[in-house]
Amino acid sequence: MVRITEDMVRKRSEHNEMQISTLEEISLHQQDIERLEYLDKWCRDLKILYLQSNLIPKIENVGRLKKLEYINLALNNVEKIENLEGCESLKKLDLTVNFVGELTSVESLKGLYNFREL
Repeated sequence: MVRITEDMVRKRSEHNEMQISTLEEISLHQQDIERLEYLDKWCRDLKILYLQSNLIPKIENVGRLKKLEYINLALNNVEKIENLEGCESLKKLDLTVNFVGELTSVESLKGLYNFREL
């Protein structure tokens, strides 16, 4: 199981002088990541999060990312849209080529004031 590590995040934050606490954008695509974790603790200022082409089955641990505007989860294993209520600034969610089967889960996005595109 590939997990998100602090070292992985630091290596991907070279444009931010390896500072992860003020990181606004990160690309963790094609890493075979199986769980979305720790970013809500280490990178509270994230606005853009690229996680395409991983093995993530569930949207989780992003509720504290109040500034998150865009999350790309294309080509993962997501089955349900959930746990985004705390993402107050979310405008766009990319779930292209996933396994979302419960369309009622789209209702959870209606409560996000800035949300514009799925």
